[in-house]
Amino acid sequence: MMTYDELLRKAPEIELRIDYPFKDKTLLALAFTHRSFCNENKDVSEHNERLEFLGDSILNLLIADYLYRYLPKTPEGELSYLRSRLVEASSCVLYVQKLQLESYLLLGKGERMNDGRGRDSILADLFEAIIGAIYLDGGLQAAKRFLFKNFSPEIDQILKTPVQNFKAQLQDKVQKQYKEGPVYDVIAETGPDHSKNFIITVSVQGEVIGKGEGNSKKEAQQNAAENGLKKLYGD
Repeated sequence: MMTYDELLRKAPEIELRIDYPFKDKTLLALAFTHRSFCNENKDVSEHNERLEFLGDSILNLLIADYLYRYLPKTPEGELSYLRSRLVEASSCVLYVQKLQLESYLLLGKGERMNDGRGRDSILADLFEAIIGAIYLDGGLQAAKRFLFKNFSPEIDQILKTPVQNFKAQLQDKVQKQYKEGPVYDVIAETGPDHSKNFIITVSVQGEVIGKGEGNSKKEAQQNAAENGLKKLYGD
């Protein structure tokens, strides 16, 4: 397990990967410090959740500015949808994995053993924390340079890739077959207000046909609808 001091010593490696030299190395280390590590190492008192909160807002601003400028004829509703695709957890995980940053995370023992969806949420939070740290260290232009210099190909690819609307597909098929629509229920939500994780089920005529997770209700509903389509129709 990496220690906090080892992480600081590895700062030049991380800076090389992200192509940004920190003036304040403690901000870099903070971005990579998860709450679970602090819980098990009482000499480290700060974790990255506040940076993640800040980075989430900076990321949304930078992506909104990019879409506004480069898609001048696109209506607001579509811009909002495109922004949500570029900042959702799965996209942030893609960005982190491209730079191979996961191995530098300071995690508690329990979280180190977790390879499921919870790990994806941690990686998405890490990406937002890095953006928050760069913003505090170098300002908005530094954060913008980090984002678009490293991830322009991924951003362009996401914008070009059509996404299936599983919820609309399920609604259409269920309505035609049963003369009533599917019902979605939130069965659990965890995490702080700025980084919620939702678990949602979808039912048809009172029977649960699918379950999905996501960092927004919309994402969880889409995942539940995809599972429901597979169960009912083999789609």
